[in-house]
Amino acid sequence: MDNPGYVTLSRQAGLMKDMRIIATNIANLSTDGYRREGAIFAEMVEKGALIGGASAQTAAHVRVTDFSQGALQRTGGDFDLAIEGDGFFLVQTPDGQALTRAGSFLRNDAGELVTRDGNRLLDEGGAPLFAPAEAREIAVATDGTISADGQPIGRVGIVTVEDPSQLTRRESGLFTTEEPLIPAEEASVFQGFIEESNVNPVREIARMIEVQRAYESGANFLKSEDERIQQAIRVIGSAG
Repeated sequence: MDNPGYVTLSRQAGLMKDMRIIATNIANLSTDGYRREGAIFAEMVEKGALIGGASAQTAAHVRVTDFSQGALQRTGGDFDLAIEGDGFFLVQTPDGQALTRAGSFLRNDAGELVTRDGNRLLDEGGAPLFAPAEAREIAVATDGTISADGQPIGRVGIVTVEDPSQLTRRESGLFTTEEPLIPAEEASVFQGFIEESNVNPVREIARMIEVQRAYESGANFLKSEDERIQQAIRVIGSAG
C-alpha cells in the first residue's frame, strides 16, 4: 500500500472513534448532568515508517469534554439539586472521592444523602451529609446550606479544579482528578431542579451525518486506489 492508502486508513480509524463518541453522546441525551464529549484530530508525521520517506497521517487520540452549562429542569424533589455555574458535587465512591454534576439524590436507611448508585454526597469538609427522617421540611439554600425545619445541618460540598482538562471521565457521570480541589465560590445550588445533559441532539446528528459521509468518501477512495493498483499490476505483468 502506498502513502495515500496509509493516510486514508489513519483517517478512517479516527472517524470511527469520532462516530463512537457521537453515539455515546446521543445515548446520554437523557442522562442528568452528562457532559458532551468530543475528539481532536491532529496530524502526525511518521518518518521512516514507509519506503520512500515520511507519511503525514491523522489521529484522534485526544478526547475532550464540553463542560458548558446544561438546562435546569424543575422536578420539585427535596433532594434534587442542580448547580448553576462552574463546580461539581463532591461524592464518596468505593474507589475514593469523585465529582459529578448529576444531582438527583436519595436518602438511604441511615439518613445519608446518596446518588442513584449509592455514592454518598459529601459536605464542604468531606463528611457525609445527613437528612433527619423526622424533619418535616428540608431546605437547601443557593449557597448549598441544608436546613431541617429551619435549622442548618450542613453545607453541600461544591468544588472545582483550576484546570478542568485534568479531570478524568469515569462511569456513571463521575470525574476524578489528582489536582487539588477548591471551593466553587461562584456556583449556585437550586433545590427541586436537576441539570440536564448538555448534549445538543441536532448538533450531534448533524455531526454524525458529516462523519458518515467522510467515512464513505474515504472508503470509496480506498476502493479506487485498490482498483488502480490492481490495474497497474496487470499492465506490468502483461508487459513482462
